[in-house]
Amino acid sequence: MSTVVMDKKDEMIMRLVHYFVTEKNYTPIVVNGVKDEIWLENQDGPYKIIRINANYIHNEEQYKFDVFKIRNVMRQIKKKTVSFSMNTLNILLDVNDEINISEEKNINSVIVKNMNDAKKKLKGETFPDIDEKLLDDTNGMELILNVTKDINEKTEKENKVYESTFKPKKIVITSILIIVCISIFFLTFIASGGNLSARNLLNYGAIFAPYIKTGGWHLLRLISGTFLHANIFHLLFNMYALYIIGIQLENYVGKKKFLIIYLISAISGSLLSCIFSESVSVGASGAIFGLLGALLYFGYHYRLYLGSVLRNQIVPLIIANLLLGFVISGIDNAAHIGGLIGGYLSMMALGVEGKSDKMEKINGTIVLFVFIAFLSYIIFFQ
Repeated sequence: MSTVVMDKKDEMIMRLVHYFVTEKNYTPIVVNGVKDEIWLENQDGPYKIIRINANYIHNEEQYKFDVFKIRNVMRQIKKKTVSFSMNTLNILLDVNDEINISEEKNINSVIVKNMNDAKKKLKGETFPDIDEKLLDDTNGMELILNVTKDINEKTEKENKVYESTFKPKKIVITSILIIVCISIFFLTFIASGGNLSARNLLNYGAIFAPYIKTGGWHLLRLISGTFLHANIFHLLFNMYALYIIGIQLENYVGKKKFLIIYLISAISGSLLSCIFSESVSVGASGAIFGLLGALLYFGYHYRLYLGSVLRNQIVPLIIANLLLGFVISGIDNAAHIGGLIGGYLSMMALGVEGKSDKMEKINGTIVLFVFIAFLSYIIFFQ
């Protein structure tokens, strides 16, 4: 049987990539125009970017150009992932001993010449388990097989989560909510003889702070008011927004989570509306803003894939609609802001499949509870 003899640098690269991918949840990323380099990304890791460079750096000028190249790639990734800051671990495997590796802002360059060097220089608070987790008892073909097997298993598991999250699903809750809103509009329109005045809407369950503060069945207005609409244009605008945003979020998070987010967003929007206004208020826009807040949280966790959508669509849409609410009279912007916060915190509490850990969901639940409790306290006890 023939044995496979590997270059020492190739062995180090395989061991390091195996450790970062299987143990630290880093994902390989494609960077155009590079050779003999590995780039890894984990937006929740101690370093958002890890770069392993096997190219020989023979003088100071080449090192400075290498740092320039890293910064250029960092800017591209920051833009794609909507990140405000980014730090990079730059692992250099072949450097002239005479080169002085200077300290660079947001780039930590480490020269690693062998596996003991890697363990010594990468250990600490950042990667404390590298001693135990770094493969060092195999070589040649056995190393290749072990690394390939472990990375394939990790990738297959992540791909299943990704496929489950993004594959097209049957949209049910969004359709039901649209049908309910349209049905209620026409029922109230007929019952009122076509006169959907504030007084008539109040009789049908509109949001009205003085009534809600009395408690009892008036608390139902926190939800019922979000299914009422003042006119056909109000209805059509909200239903179009609900259709566009709802089908996306429901497809990503599933029916149960979607419905919970919608209802909590509706309530939190109504509560904040009651704090800032004593006018009659109706409409699904607070809940719809909650869906945008949930999409914002979801998109942040999948920003490597949805970064451009987050940057070019979701964030501008939220900002534009909030600004319109401040400029145009008659828009209940408090409900929009309350719904946005409620949706964001609801998504945090429910968690993003394959991305959120238990502590993150616990923190989200606590903050959401405190937010709702605070709004309720202001309304009912102040």
